[in-house]
Amino acid sequence: MKPSIAAKLGQLSGRLEELNRLLSSENATADLDNYRKLTREHAEIAPLVELYQRYVQGEADIRAAQEMSGDPSMREFAESEMRQTRERLAGIEDELQKRLLPKDPNDERNIFLEIRAGTGGEESALFAGELFRLYSRYAERNRWPVEVVSQSPSDLGGYKEVIAKISGQGAYSRLKFESGGHRVQRVPFTETQGRIHTSACTVAVMPEADEIADVVLNPAELRVDTYRASGAGGQHVNKTDSAVRVTHLPTGIVVECQDDRSQHKNRARALAILAARIKAKQLSEQQAKMAATRKSLVGSGDRSERIRTYNFPQGRVTDHRINLTLYKIDRIMDGELDELIAALAAEHQAEQLAQLAEDTQPA
Repeated sequence: MKPSIAAKLGQLSGRLEELNRLLSSENATADLDNYRKLTREHAEIAPLVELYQRYVQGEADIRAAQEMSGDPSMREFAESEMRQTRERLAGIEDELQKRLLPKDPNDERNIFLEIRAGTGGEESALFAGELFRLYSRYAERNRWPVEVVSQSPSDLGGYKEVIAKISGQGAYSRLKFESGGHRVQRVPFTETQGRIHTSACTVAVMPEADEIADVVLNPAELRVDTYRASGAGGQHVNKTDSAVRVTHLPTGIVVECQDDRSQHKNRARALAILAARIKAKQLSEQQAKMAATRKSLVGSGDRSERIRTYNFPQGRVTDHRINLTLYKIDRIMDGELDELIAALAAEHQAEQLAQLAEDTQPA
């Protein structure tokens, strides 16, 4: 094990001892907020330290076996013990390295999912609708509620744009690699000569911002306009100024919401989406700075980047970031994303491990 990693694990062992003392003291529950904070930290550190202690014990077992190997009658047994223990330690070391990787603080958050039709006209809008169904079915498989907060339907039943909130523990961790350009290749039903067309949509997956801590919206930097909603919705929608448009003046980000009859609810939804977009912009800027020194294989979140192609005539889906092609387009379009998501997460983890190895190299 690298000395730098061993040193970090030693520090965590010391911190766990300190937490045990703090949590067992008589006045541990005097400050309930601090008590909860300490118990969460304890729950995070304890399994890691336990694994490290198993590694340290394994090293001690190897030293003991080496001493036994000096006895000819015990040599074969000792060498067998050392070989098995080294194999076990290699597995423990790999697991320790993975657990030491930095965690994305947004992983457990709910998300806002934005899907926009791109090049391809009505065919692109139809594909946007199919992508929305794909993610809705995936959310359904995970028992995550989906709430449409804004939509702009197309004439043939797709979406020019649709924004939805998906609520569920780990939603961002599972779907964060979906941001980017999604390309579809197929014969549109409006095509009379049977030619294959290529269309595109953009997908953005944004973690829901913490209203208090993450993004502070200064009222002086917001322009809020109200207007009458368009489209279906009955007399009430058409006769009242219930639709809301919020413009964030420093960034120029504009959010519109008109799906609810209540102007107050539309305003609240618009502000929530605005906060998420600002947070996503901040994350994108941070990722761009990191990419300047090291190119990230996945998860850049660049919405103009072509990340995946859905080829219907060949029945395949190809993720260009990891060169993975799966010939089960029907199942994927029905929300079976686990294989793609697992492969993307594994590649991201491999990239993090490579970065950790570089960071722990002696100067």
